[in-house]
Amino acid sequence: MVGVSSDLISIPPAEAVNLYLHHRESELSKKSLTNQRYRLNSFLDWCEETGLDDMNELTGRNLHQFRVWRSQGKGRGYDEISKMTLRGILATLRTFLEFCDSIEAVEPGMRERVLLPEIEPEEISRDDIVESELAKAILEHLDTFEYASRDHVIMVVLWHTGMRLGTLRSLDVDDFDANQQSIRIRHQPETGTPLKNKYAAERYIAVGDYYTQVIQDYIDTNRFSVTDDYGRLPLISSREGRLTATPIRRTVYRWTRPCMTGECPHEKEPVECEFMQSLKASSCPSSVSPHAVRRGSITSHLREGTPEEIVSGRMDVTGDILDLHYDKRTEFEKMQIRREFLEDE
Repeated sequence: MVGVSSDLISIPPAEAVNLYLHHRESELSKKSLTNQRYRLNSFLDWCEETGLDDMNELTGRNLHQFRVWRSQGKGRGYDEISKMTLRGILATLRTFLEFCDSIEAVEPGMRERVLLPEIEPEEISRDDIVESELAKAILEHLDTFEYASRDHVIMVVLWHTGMRLGTLRSLDVDDFDANQQSIRIRHQPETGTPLKNKYAAERYIAVGDYYTQVIQDYIDTNRFSVTDDYGRLPLISSREGRLTATPIRRTVYRWTRPCMTGECPHEKEPVECEFMQSLKASSCPSSVSPHAVRRGSITSHLREGTPEEIVSGRMDVTGDILDLHYDKRTEFEKMQIRREFLEDE
């Protein structure tokens, strides 16, 4: 075949992807591996659509064609995507091609022919955030009307600690210590609760007086007394065992609808609004995901003058990521906090 090195070993794209994923299995979490497969599936669909059935045939021009094809949503079942999403797909493709190079499946240097789109900082960081005023209103409402309920504890812990949804799911009853007013975070992939940053994310988190009391009262009165599939006692439980991610997300979407604690900004009557249905709460234009609670919690801590290194350790986030993704303070707010700190010296 013209242009194909005789040193290459023929291999179909799907087989190469399977070999790559098997190669990465020991170093990636299950979720990350699933994400890698999902991103590479679009490349396989493109190969099938264009008739590319041997990785040896791949060229730089092909890679450009795939980039345009995927970004414009030209494949069957695909939509147009943002530059951030495209960058993620192409970054995974690059790593895959580096592996293909190592097994003589593509020409050397094919990885470098995948050009990543330039992303401005403002395009990387999303703006969804739960502001302190909304968080306070939600917690006050729950404290008054649904004290120590599961919803109350979910919102309390997410806001007070700024932890990720997956971290909240991982907590067992004995990870909470009311006497020490602390929560222990553990990476336990062998029993179904891995952490995003694995063992590096293990830590203890201090819990304030009010939050400690809410969690203890929930355990004593409202927690479903069950074990999970591994015999552990999940803190956030359902009748069946450890609560899954979807109900936790729905809880946050439900309680971040503005009409739950105030007026609807969309001129709808709650009794008639379709978004008041629990399964449609995420469709409310003003409801937000658990990550927006994390972002709001981190920003709130920073606005209150908590040093960045303390926030970084408590919330398991590096300084660079903290600045880029989570810190929603204005430059003026940062200046005011520095001024207060210096005046206290």
